[in-house]
Amino acid sequence: MESFVYQYPVKNYFGEGAMGRALASELPAMGEKVMLAYGGGSIKRSGLYDEVVALLTEAGKEIVEFGGIMSNPTYEKVQEGAKIARENDVDYILAVGGGSVFDCCKIVSAQAKLDEDIHEYEHVQGKMPTEFIPLACVVTLSGTGAEQNNGGVITDEVRKVKGPFIGALPVWAALDPAYTLTVPRMQFMSGAFDSLSHCMETYFGTPREGCVSDDINFAVQRNIIRNMRAVAADEGDMHARSELVYDSAMGENGVLKIGKVGDFQCHMIQHQYGAYTHTNHGLGLGIIHPHLYRHLAPEAPAQFARWAVEVWGVDPTGKDDLTVALAGIDELAAFVKEMGMPTTFAELEGDASDETLRAVADTAVLTAGCAKKLTPEEIFEILVECR
Repeated sequence: MESFVYQYPVKNYFGEGAMGRALASELPAMGEKVMLAYGGGSIKRSGLYDEVVALLTEAGKEIVEFGGIMSNPTYEKVQEGAKIARENDVDYILAVGGGSVFDCCKIVSAQAKLDEDIHEYEHVQGKMPTEFIPLACVVTLSGTGAEQNNGGVITDEVRKVKGPFIGALPVWAALDPAYTLTVPRMQFMSGAFDSLSHCMETYFGTPREGCVSDDINFAVQRNIIRNMRAVAADEGDMHARSELVYDSAMGENGVLKIGKVGDFQCHMIQHQYGAYTHTNHGLGLGIIHPHLYRHLAPEAPAQFARWAVEVWGVDPTGKDDLTVALAGIDELAAFVKEMGMPTTFAELEGDASDETLRAVADTAVLTAGCAKKLTPEEIFEILVECR
């Protein structure tokens, strides 16, 4: 393992009634003006919006609305939220939803306290914000683990870049598995696969020798796979949903990353594909992962073989590492199909023209932990295989 410093300050309220317990404890410290942030309206259809508003109103809070946060939140939406927060002198942000809502609000929290444009501040000047509006998250769609960290992935439609920003680390998060019933099945499964992707991309980084973080990671991956299958068989299986909600948190709370430099090359490719096509993140990952891994496995066959055995139960007897590794990747591809997820860009209904795929390949970030430093031409080849 690499040397590390680990600190984990996000306070998590987990289980049935988590939001009520969280607000009962945290409301006194949330100031007078609370920005209530949410996405496309599912929290209103489910009645969750009314529940949150009632609790805030009962506590005497003034509510400032910030709704309509889209999947793949845009830089323009971040600026809109920051403007609302500044003009209303917001004391606290309560974000209700999934990763898109949380990512947007983390950066809103920082931008609202900055006098200059946050893109200029972070990506040109190389500075990191240090002052934020306090933020809390109520999870209705798990998978991204965004409630566990201070990173936000934002789509800049002008620059055609979907990339990372640093914002507020949530003060607390409420994770009630029952809220995941408010989102469509495939949206939930997409999020669960994103959790699996986070775990895989952490494992496939460096160092490539096994370590305690990897052993914990394998257990989480097996848990995700088992419980995705359980939800696929019975959408109302609350035990399985509970497991997947916490799997999501484990994928991004830093525990699996201790002593590791992650890969996350698939995420970087999918982010750019999403920037050009606005397609679903988790479903895009499910398409790209098997094709990418077939290109990477020959560069780290022992690492991929260990994953194939530990996660997918591939029998290594009498086989070389690469053969075992490729069998594991085949199991991954079969699992994506088993879950009813798309296996090609055509099934995802995303643009897969040469022009778009070339643009994605030319602009995708190359990551330090990847088993092979890919060229834009190799990324283009992988994307073509995904058609």
